Amino acid sequence: MRLLSALLLAGVCWLNCGFRPADTAVFHPGDTVPEAHLAHGQYLRFFTDSPLPDSLFARMQGNSYRKGCPVSRHSLRYLTCLHKDIHGKTIVGELVAHIRIADLLLAIFRELYENDYPIEKMRLTDHYQADDEASMRDNNTSCFNFRFIAGTRRVSKHGLGLAVDINPLYNPYFRHISKGSGINYATLAPATARPYTDRTQTFPYKIEKGDLCHRLFLRHGFVWGGTWSSCKDYQHFEWP
Repeated sequence: MRLLSALLLAGVCWLNCGFRPADTAVFHPGDTVPEAHLAHGQYLRFFTDSPLPDSLFARMQGNSYRKGCPVSRHSLRYLTCLHKDIHGKTIVGELVAHIRIADLLLAIFRELYENDYPIEKMRLTDHYQADDEASMRDNNTSCFNFRFIAGTRRVSKHGLGLAVDINPLYNPYFRHISKGSGINYATLAPATARPYTDRTQTFPYKIEKGDLCHRLFLRHGFVWGGTWSSCKDYQHFEWP
């Protein structure tokens, strides 16, 4: 009788104290996660940092990890996190980043998620065969992709895993030359982003100086391309 009473009491405490059995449901990058799997701090299990799995590193060969990449496999980390799109859906995201900034990125993306900051997609560039233009046109947030700075033989910060592009379609990179009443773009990336070069306009996923995304990245030591003078790279936050 005493044992039964103890078990009943424990059950009441278990319910009232908010304890729940471990959530064993499996979700993959790009999946939408129902709210039932996020309550009582369960969302924290989605924020992970691990070495590159063999299967992932094999997939990266010839795509984001190409011949001449100066960063070793062991200097890169595979991160997962959660993000919310403009409609409030919670989605599993993934990034490959340099180990130097891995913890910083997890902290930033966790705070963005907890504050409902909208990020539409977050998949590895290998999902797009490492085609940066295709990734940007799809408004995909990404980090590592080995490449050189356009027109040079200098490795991009993305090629080192030390830069992140956030919602790139709505926060493009561009250099322009004004001619008469029009504007000609010497460079515009992605090429479909012309409507979002006018930063006086309001539109979804726009990064603005002083918003939460901007403040968090700068607080953690990153530099924002939106303040550069020779060009504007509103999507881009890099580790100096």
